[in-house]
Amino acid sequence: MRQLIAAAESIDPVVVTGKVAGVNGLLIESRGGLSRLAVGARAEISRRGQAPLPAEVVGFRDAKALLMPYGPVEGVAPGADIKILEAAASVSPTIQWLGRVIDAFGEPIDGNGPLSQGPQPYILKASPPPAHSRARVGERLDLGVRSMDVFTTTCRGQRLGIFAGSGVGKSVLLSMLARQATCDVVVVGLIGERGREVREFIEETLGEEGLRRAVVVVATSDEPALKRRQAAYMTMAVAEYFRDQGLEVLCLMDSVTRFAMAQREIGLAAGEPPTTKGYTPTVFTELPKLLERAGPGPVLPDGRQAGPITALFTVLVDGGDHDEPIADAVRGILDGHIVMDRKIAERGRFPAIDVLKSVSRTMPECQTPPERELNRRARQCLSAYSNMEELIKIGAYRSGADPIVDRAIALNPMLEEFLRQDKEDVTRLDESFERLESILNMGMLEA
Repeated sequence: MRQLIAAAESIDPVVVTGKVAGVNGLLIESRGGLSRLAVGARAEISRRGQAPLPAEVVGFRDAKALLMPYGPVEGVAPGADIKILEAAASVSPTIQWLGRVIDAFGEPIDGNGPLSQGPQPYILKASPPPAHSRARVGERLDLGVRSMDVFTTTCRGQRLGIFAGSGVGKSVLLSMLARQATCDVVVVGLIGERGREVREFIEETLGEEGLRRAVVVVATSDEPALKRRQAAYMTMAVAEYFRDQGLEVLCLMDSVTRFAMAQREIGLAAGEPPTTKGYTPTVFTELPKLLERAGPGPVLPDGRQAGPITALFTVLVDGGDHDEPIADAVRGILDGHIVMDRKIAERGRFPAIDVLKSVSRTMPECQTPPERELNRRARQCLSAYSNMEELIKIGAYRSGADPIVDRAIALNPMLEEFLRQDKEDVTRLDESFERLESILNMGMLEA
């Protein structure tokens, strides 16, 4: 009885409401209820003849709260009621979510019925685990992609960026990783994706095999900025659930640039001053908060060690500029970067990874001495050929002038074939090093 009385006394009977004071573009101004509001609080705005419009508090100005909607503002009228909801959004995943496609609110959009709800809620905008509670990166992860396994060997719990322009094969590379990587669960976040490409990615690029062990979070480019941003938070929250079950999680997000663009829209609407290329200060505050949520798992309250979240975030480089603000900020946060080059894609080699510009910060410690030597020799050949490529193509290079270049010319067709990989082709990590060794040794015999 005492527990029931205590529970009843803890109930807050106050229903806080406000009124719409004005609409300016995507920004809705509210008056009233300010004493119970905070940045990040959720609200519902009544609309004429339509369902209530969900919104979020993004700031304050004078005596008014500034809200941004999760949907179109059509139907919002002056004086419309605003009902204040919970302060922080959460989601309650279960293992039955595998194989499902959800939106930024955790609602199913694949037509396969409702989702079961777990007993423990996960806050969407959670803080990264404390650094001292985290494990170190684990053993290397077999990705099944030769160019990445050999030249940017990745460890469990590592975070990498895939830097590329549009149309160079990022989605296909992500689908290869989702199907072939040796992990337990894959969580895919499609942030700001083209609407027509979502089913194509899920049904053809990812395929039934990849979807079976995956959860896909989707927010298309036509959806409001708040929803696109929340889809990124939803992706990380779902990954954290599976991590806490002790599973090894691979998190793939395409793309973190669109997350930054959504945050820029929100910041500008709230009155933040634009900085480099129009990005607001909160963009560079939110990026590390999002990216740091991936990585080695922390020790859980019950003493168990959580699993790792190995993450790959794609970054759209504007016009091939790898020093633009978002690319530069992300590169400084993550544990390595994969560079995809349009010129490589144009000559028909996929995945179009420029291995000479790609770096994994867990190397060379995660490779054995023989593997490091193979890596060094292969990079030497690729670099020598790249430096002399123009002269070789126009016939200005004279054979015998440099033994290293001569060997690079002889090995280049085989190395290019090694780096080329069809999306259905799977090569395990040890086999990749064996194939590279046979190519390099063949070149020594010919020399």
